[in-house]
Amino acid sequence: MRGRGNARSSRALAVSWRPATWHPRLDMGRLSRPRSSTSHRSLPHLFLFFLFVGPFNCLASYSRATELLYSLNEGLPAGVLIGSLAEDLRLVPRAAGRQDQLPQLPERTLAERSPPLSFSLASRGLSGQYVTLDNRSGELHTSDQEIDREALCLEGGGGGAWGGSISISSSPSSDSCLLLLDVLVLPQEYFRFVKVKIAIRDINDNAPQFPVSQISVWVPENAPVNTRLAIEHPAMDPDIGTNGVQTYRLLDYHRMFTLDVEENENGERTPYLIVMGLLDRETQDQYVSIIIAEDGGSPPLLGSATLTIGITDINDNCPLFADSQINVTVFGNATVGTPVAAVQAVDRDLGTNAQITYSYSQKVPQASKDLFHLDETTGVIKLFSKIGGSVLQTHKLTILANGPGCIPAVTTALVTIIKVIFRPPEIVPRYIANEVDGVVYLKELEPINTPIAFFTIRDPEGKYKVNCYLDGEGPFRLSPYKPYSNEYLLETTKLMDYELQQFYEIAVVAWNSEGFHVKKIIKVQLLDDNDNAPIFLQPLLELTIEENNAPNAFLTKLYATDADSGERGQVSYFLGPDAPSYFSLDSVTGILTVSTQLDREEKEKYRYTVRAVDSGKPPRESVATVALTVLDKNDNSPRFINKDFSFFVPENFPGYGEIGVISVTDADAGRNGWVALSVVNQSDIFVIDTGKGMLRAKVSLDREQQSSYTLWVEAVDGGEPALSSTAKITILLLDINDNPPLVLFPQSNMSYLLVLPSTLPGSPVTEVYAVDKDTGMNAVIAYSIIGRRGPRPESFRIDPKTGNITLEEALLQTDYGLHRLLVKVSDHGYPEPLHSTVMVNLFVNDTVSNESYIESLLRKEPEINIEEKEPQISIEPTHRKVESVSCVPTLVALSVISLGSITLVTGMGIYICLRRGKKHHREDENLEVQIPLKGKIDLHMRERKPVAISNI
Repeated sequence: MRGRGNARSSRALAVSWRPATWHPRLDMGRLSRPRSSTSHRSLPHLFLFFLFVGPFNCLASYSRATELLYSLNEGLPAGVLIGSLAEDLRLVPRAAGRQDQLPQLPERTLAERSPPLSFSLASRGLSGQYVTLDNRSGELHTSDQEIDREALCLEGGGGGAWGGSISISSSPSSDSCLLLLDVLVLPQEYFRFVKVKIAIRDINDNAPQFPVSQISVWVPENAPVNTRLAIEHPAMDPDIGTNGVQTYRLLDYHRMFTLDVEENENGERTPYLIVMGLLDRETQDQYVSIIIAEDGGSPPLLGSATLTIGITDINDNCPLFADSQINVTVFGNATVGTPVAAVQAVDRDLGTNAQITYSYSQKVPQASKDLFHLDETTGVIKLFSKIGGSVLQTHKLTILANGPGCIPAVTTALVTIIKVIFRPPEIVPRYIANEVDGVVYLKELEPINTPIAFFTIRDPEGKYKVNCYLDGEGPFRLSPYKPYSNEYLLETTKLMDYELQQFYEIAVVAWNSEGFHVKKIIKVQLLDDNDNAPIFLQPLLELTIEENNAPNAFLTKLYATDADSGERGQVSYFLGPDAPSYFSLDSVTGILTVSTQLDREEKEKYRYTVRAVDSGKPPRESVATVALTVLDKNDNSPRFINKDFSFFVPENFPGYGEIGVISVTDADAGRNGWVALSVVNQSDIFVIDTGKGMLRAKVSLDREQQSSYTLWVEAVDGGEPALSSTAKITILLLDINDNPPLVLFPQSNMSYLLVLPSTLPGSPVTEVYAVDKDTGMNAVIAYSIIGRRGPRPESFRIDPKTGNITLEEALLQTDYGLHRLLVKVSDHGYPEPLHSTVMVNLFVNDTVSNESYIESLLRKEPEINIEEKEPQISIEPTHRKVESVSCVPTLVALSVISLGSITLVTGMGIYICLRRGKKHHREDENLEVQIPLKGKIDLHMRERKPVAISNI
């Protein structure tokens, strides 16, 4: 497997190679080089050799063809390494410093005749679109043209021949998709003809898609339970294998259906609709659901279409009459063709199953059939011939309603003929409103007093008074139209609403004083108007969805009703202008989905409008509000405010003192956002207050023991599963002045050093060396002499910075003897400096003749007046200017004084020794600090061993 870290994709890159055997060609250059003076005589033989070897050499070139196979994911960015031909063929250019697999040539010949390898495609073709080949290194990389497996092998897949530098190969019976390249390796002596196959691996970058958005399945209403119906137009997914379509499901099964998936020998999956309940078209003739196809990717991708399940009709209903008998009357003077009655049966089936024909029963006499004609299609009975005086007064007409495969329904029309001596009144209508075949059509919401028709009432005999009235219920009025007589106007009395009542039947009745009645039936049909807007069942839809949802996730199904009929009542759904673009609303089904993943941390609340619009002219609409709340999911780890925390704490910090606050946040909500802190390491020393995030130390911290601490703090949230993160905490202890300087040299107050009288002024005599465990100014040390004793101890001075003790003045004869300097070593600590003291003993003499005498002097407690003078390290050491004047008179005077002083001191010493006889030396604990320091003190500066110091 090969790959490089510069691939800008989370998809794994796998490259495998399969090199063939390499047969190196003969180096003809070696054979042609002369080796001796006899080579001219061998030219004919060499010519014959070439004639013989030439054809085999050509065949050897073909035998050196090599095949390499690589594989990689589709969709990788440019620059991803596919493979190195030089390495996989085990050919390494000379520049690499290797000679693997090269012909065995002498070193000089190899250096002269081994040019660098060159790699090139056999022809340009389409190679620049998908791969790039480095001519020098032989490395294959992906190009700027992204490799789309579906575009290459499903749409543009070809034969896969090795005809050019690059071609495409895909087999319908397999999942392989190959890019084929021919590569030439030069120069001639290393010639290779390499066939490179690049297998393109599929990734789940395509969602299933149905070929149509609306799928219809028809099921007969008498289909038994467990009936299986194949759903045409299955979803297609260009991906292969598990990335292809794996399963189907319905969004709503209506408790009547289920879904099954069958797989054929080719691996194609077909969804089947299974009937799970008894169907009845007359109860519900259609079921609408959403069919969802899901692939096997991770995460899976979805595709959907609207599935309409139509219930087809069967002839399971027969015609029925509403009334078993109707009674009608006919005047004897009625004209031929006058409608007498109309019968109507109802069949709940559809189409041919609901076709009804009307006929007379065989019981009806032929005379009645000849007098009254029955329309077999409409059921209207008309007067077929003139009524004579011998006609029966009553006719019983038995009428049959015939349906396909049904027993006829029966009703009876009892027709009574009224013999008329005088002609009855006449009613002559003149319609104002639109009238067709006796039906008047009015629009709903017509204004009050809308005229419908004029009626003229006449008496043919001219002898009788005729009255007129309106029979029937409805918002109508029949009133005389003045100033004319026998003229009546039919008009409306109030607004009519189609949604309340669509049809009215009224009659205009005229009767004279002789009791003759005439009735004119008026049928009024209201026409629907788009006077109702769609109404949402819920004006506010409160929805919830968990964040990180799958693409095209279902949210809800909107439903609005419209009381209007026809297309005026057909409702379409649309998103409002304030809805984000990643929400989708199916205009037909009202299914609301979200196409992208929602992130609660980015936005928790969505509120926008949706519209329901009917198809009227002009259209009417209503608006509802969608309030969507994104529920939290534990998808965010706790986040520290800083990646690294640094705290500066003074040493000797008290236990459980507050060091600092560790600030951490979690973008999740509720328990998912609750964070607990804990110390991963050093938990025996440090602890965190989870509630406040306060870091505390359980014990007091000493910088001299450990100057810094590195802690790792873990933050764990309360989600399931819990997420965590860590942060680095550095605690630096600030120094406080809690350590006095430690004098390392001299090692003891009993040490002494021999100083020769010939030592010149300004020469270094010895030093005081001390260290301080503190840091900074707390460790800056200053040296000073606070007490002196001896013949002339002021002859010595100490450097306040280095502690070097130098001779300031020339030593005189009177200066012989022991000089004791009490040196104070002080730091510059704050708020108060600390110090130590040490006694520096200098014995001025030419030699040390009696060490026991010197030691006895050291044991005596010196009487030194302490000078309270703080050392100033900023003061640079100064040297007295040695004057060139003669010092002889001064030396003589000082010698006299010195002899007297020596005599006095000797006497006092004898006196003190007698008093303290048996008292041994006392250790001056307050004046010295002894700490061994390896490698600092010179070997010649040892305790009690005098060393002569002189520059002579």
